[in-house]
Amino acid sequence: MENFETVKQEMGLQKPPSSNKQKTQPITNPNKNDENDGSVDCFVASNLNITPPSSIMINPISSTDSLTYNSWLLEHPSALGSFDRMMKLAKGKRIVVFLDYDGTLSPIVDDPDRAFMSDEMRTAVREVAKYFPTAIISGRSRDKVKEFVQLSNIYYAGSHGMDIMAPAKPLKSSDNNNSMDKKGTDVLFQPAQRFLPAMQEILALLQERTKIIQGSNVEDNRFCVSVHYRKVREEDYGTLEEIVKSVILNYPDFHLTSGKKVLEIRPSIEWNKGNALNYLLDNLGFTNSSEVLPLYIGDDRTDEDAFKAIRNRGQGFPIIVSSIPKETKALNSLHDPSEVLTFLLRLARWRKASSAK
Repeated sequence: MENFETVKQEMGLQKPPSSNKQKTQPITNPNKNDENDGSVDCFVASNLNITPPSSIMINPISSTDSLTYNSWLLEHPSALGSFDRMMKLAKGKRIVVFLDYDGTLSPIVDDPDRAFMSDEMRTAVREVAKYFPTAIISGRSRDKVKEFVQLSNIYYAGSHGMDIMAPAKPLKSSDNNNSMDKKGTDVLFQPAQRFLPAMQEILALLQERTKIIQGSNVEDNRFCVSVHYRKVREEDYGTLEEIVKSVILNYPDFHLTSGKKVLEIRPSIEWNKGNALNYLLDNLGFTNSSEVLPLYIGDDRTDEDAFKAIRNRGQGFPIIVSSIPKETKALNSLHDPSEVLTFLLRLARWRKASSAK
């Protein structure tokens, strides 16, 4: 694969020639819903013989929203509809799979402690990991996401890639940041170790000062702290934001970022999900390799760093999970976690069938 322009031509992903197309504007109200939580693409599900879980509500989509989304799909075609073309490009190359967790492997939920993945999704990830090196890169703490996923044959990169752990049979790494966790599992890289004491101070302050905001939830993600406000009243959001900003004023080595209904405080180091992706590819022996195709599936703005890393490599498949149009560096899209499940199962079946030939 020469570059992304070649890929886009081969997959029919060139943008429409019109130069007057109006770009979709981002939502500016932080409390307005920016995703269709748990919605299911009924057409795709029915045609692929998949029954949505009964606990998932199917949200009606207006004709205007549908037209806007379909227009966005012209620039970011469905990874399911493009699957055969993608696998044609992958022939003779090595696919490495990277996955976000919340909103990708599990639905977005009000309580972050109950963002459970389904048994079907766990089986799909396990099958994919049989055939491809697989990593989950999440903003969650490494321990938390591992507790949710419950698989031992994949890499875990928690805290947006600042806490990377190898599977049961770890690869060798010459990095001086290597260490062993309590269970003797190889921890490949923790670039923010020196920030841990300050991170714990920030966590304690936020837990104490946000008590006055009903519905707020402070989550310890070890190398970052997440303040969830999905249950916070709209009129209280401004106060919550000011509390969070006041805390980090005394910690110049940290900065504030935001995601889906969450404010996050992180160490100010040049490290993100894109760096974690490249680090793992390096540990797998694919530094500057033209034989590897990284595939990343994610739904949040923090995943854009990984999409960018793939595009900078000039090869691979950046896939965004979204039920609404949004600005993204991804090439392809999936509507929701149910489509992620279908895609992963199809990927595993494709590799299994290829091996049998």
